[in-house]
Formats: sequence, structure tokens, C-alpha cells
Amino acid sequence: MVITIFLLFVGAILAFWISAICGGGASLILIPILNLIIPTSLVPFSLTVGTFTSSASRIVAFRKSVHWKIFFWFVPFSIPAVLLGAYLIKYINPIYLQLIVALLLISNVPQLFLSKKEQDKEEKSSPKYVLAIIGFLAGFVSGITGAIGLLFNRFYLKYGLTKEEIIATRAANEIILHLIKLVIYIILGLYSKNALLLGLTIAMASVVSAYTVKYILPFMSDFLFRKIGYGAMVISGIVLLTSSSEKIINQDKVQLYTVAKGDKNETTLKWRNSDLVLEYALDDGLEIERPIDSSELPENLLQKYNQLLPKYDVIHLEKVFKIGEDGYEFYCIKDKKLTKLEF
Repeated sequence: MVITIFLLFVGAILAFWISAICGGGASLILIPILNLIIPTSLVPFSLTVGTFTSSASRIVAFRKSVHWKIFFWFVPFSIPAVLLGAYLIKYINPIYLQLIVALLLISNVPQLFLSKKEQDKEEKSSPKYVLAIIGFLAGFVSGITGAIGLLFNRFYLKYGLTKEEIIATRAANEIILHLIKLVIYIILGLYSKNALLLGLTIAMASVVSAYTVKYILPFMSDFLFRKIGYGAMVISGIVLLTSSSEKIINQDKVQLYTVAKGDKNETTLKWRNSDLVLEYALDDGLEIERPIDSSELPENLLQKYNQLLPKYDVIHLEKVFKIGEDGYEFYCIKDKKLTKLEF
């Protein structure tokens, strides 16, 4: 455990350095690491302990650069959203939201190829209602995953703020959310001694990072700062997509396999206890098949099913989806012989 903590401390310092240079994202860099050490439901607590300290440190270090207009429209709408998100964490698996966040981050790829002129043209102040919407969404996502980070970094980058203003304003917007989340996680029992220890390790790393990064920023242009920001979003998205996908595949027993049947190729996706079959034939085109229960049959086919049931050992049912039409298939088995009926 000592080696794990040391490696996490060093990794967190690097993550917060990258976070400051990129305008955010340490949390999304650390999520895949923490997922390997503690249960997913405890990751938000550890992250929040660290990011709360990070926000406090950055406010002190860059206190003169806070953009208060954004703060006063962002925070009031984010507070009820973070309460809702933190409450729903008991009922929603955070790993699925992490997967969605990963895809949104990867969608920033086009921003990497914009010229300075094109990038400057996109920068503009948003209406107040947009600030309120961003605040609500940021609070909700943060409440469930424990991270706001790079997902909303694009908003700050396009608002036209300087690199110092982005760091300071984000910290001011997020510190209250982090404090609220900590209280909620403790009330809901979403913490452990290990999660607290890891969180304090991240917190110490964030303080070291906040007071050393000030000497790095002056050597960077705002254009390079933004490019690095978008690059970090894409890279973090790829890393988060890989880690969350792997975890979903393992926990939900996801399997995908293809079998050639004559002129047909049948691909089956297994997820939890359900099968989804994609079948392609040269004459019939693409079909999607889903195993169903007899209760899902329409009335006329249910009567047919009940008539056939005594004649066979077992009957498997599938609903078939085609472009422009739906159908049903009965796989009737008697003495190990299969009869397929289509309706």
C-alpha cells in the first residue's frame, strides 16, 4: 500500500501540473488509476477530497484572476444539480456516465486542427442562461462521477478567458461543489479509510502542484495553452473510454461473436443476461433479432404459440427488426430436431 500511495502522489502531482497547463482535467486523468485501487462507487469521494484542496490552492495562487460574472451565474445553478447527482449515485452506476463523458471528450478532436485565426473567431462570451445551463450540467456530472474537469473545459476555452482566468474561475466555481459533495458522500456512507487516505494523498499533491505551476504558465502563449487543453481532453477521453469500456465488459459479461450460417452472417451481442443478434443475408439484408418471452407476443401469435407448445419439447422466441417491418421467429425443438417458423 505504501508503494501505491507514493506512486499515486507522484502521479497526482503530474496530473495537476497537466491540469493547470491544460485548464483542467486532473480528475479525469486520475479516475482510471483510482478505478484500479478502490471500488468505482468510492472513487468520487477520493477525487473530491483532492480536488477540493486543489481548488482552494489555486484560488489562493490566482485570486486576482477570478472572473466573477461567470462565478455568480454558474454556482447557484450547480448547487441543486450536484445534490441531485450525489443522491443518484446510489442508483446509477457511475461507470456508464464515465463512458458518456469519454465520448464527449473525444468529440473535441476537430478543435485540435483549428488555426489561431479560426480559434479566435470561435471565442465569445456566452449569454447568462448558457452559464446557468453549464453550471447545472457541471454540478450534475460532478455529483455522480466526482469530476468536472475537462468535460466543461471547452466552455472556458471558448469564452475568451486568459489561461490564468480559466484556472482561477474554474477553481472558484468548483470549490463550493466539492465541499457539498464531501458532505453528501459522508452522509450516504460512500467513503472508506482507504478512500480517505488516497484522497489526502491527492490533496497533498495538488498543493505542491498549485504553488509550482505558477512558474510554468508565463512561458506559454494563450494559443498553445488552448491547443494543449483540447489535446488533453481528447487523450483523457481515449483513456477513460478504454478503462470504462473494459470495466463494463467485465462487470456485465459483454460478449460479441460472429457465426457464418450459409449465406448469412450472424453476430450476437451478449449483455448481462440478454442477447441481441445482428443477422445479414444477401437476399434479406440486415436484421436485428432479440430473444423474447411469450408474454411479448401479439394476441394472434400468442394463440399460435399455445397451440404449438404441446407438440414440441421447447420453443424459443425471437422478435425480428427489419427496415420498414417487424416479425417473429419460433424455434421449435422436438427430439433434438429444430423447426423454424417465421411470422
